[in-house]
Formats: sequence, C-alpha cells, structure tokens
Amino acid sequence: MAGTRTTDQTSDVKRDRLEARITRDQKAVLMRAAALQGRTLTDFVVHSAQEAALRVIEVHESIQLAKQDREAFVEALLNPPAPGKRLRAAARRFTGSKRPS
Repeated sequence: MAGTRTTDQTSDVKRDRLEARITRDQKAVLMRAAALQGRTLTDFVVHSAQEAALRVIEVHESIQLAKQDREAFVEALLNPPAPGKRLRAAARRFTGSKRPS
C-alpha cells in the first residue's frame, strides 16, 4: 500500500531529512514489517524511530527508586518531620522581609 497515509501523520510541513545506510537484509525486514502494518517504508521507519526515541527519553527522565527508597519518600511526604531550628529561623527571616509597609 505505497502512498497510504496513516492517521498519526501530522499536518506539519516536513522539511528535515534523515538518511541512513543499511544492509539489504535490514531493508528487507523493514519493508516486510511496513507492509504488514500497511505503511510506507519511510512512514514505518520514522514512526518506529520516534516511538523508540520517546521510550528512551521517558526512561531517562523518570525517577527510578528501589522499594525501600520509594517507601521512605512516600513516608516523608505523608508524615513530614517537624521543622528544625535552622528552618524555623529561615522562615522567620523570610516572612519578616515580606511584611507590608
């Protein structure tokens, strides 16, 4: 189905190019997969690369905590410790400088 547009293509004007040298075997696999999804080779490659890129970004931007660390974090959010002397002093200085004149 060469030339078939898919619903996930945007109306943005495509100006940039991406080029890659691949083996015949790689191209054959990509073409087969594209055909199975009813996509053009270009659409299949761009869509697959974008999905992979988004997954990589998500993994690198998310916080991964061990179970013990997660429990400690949630506990601190739900039951924060009382403010110490230095924090109370800082709060007094801050609120003291914000009084209306």
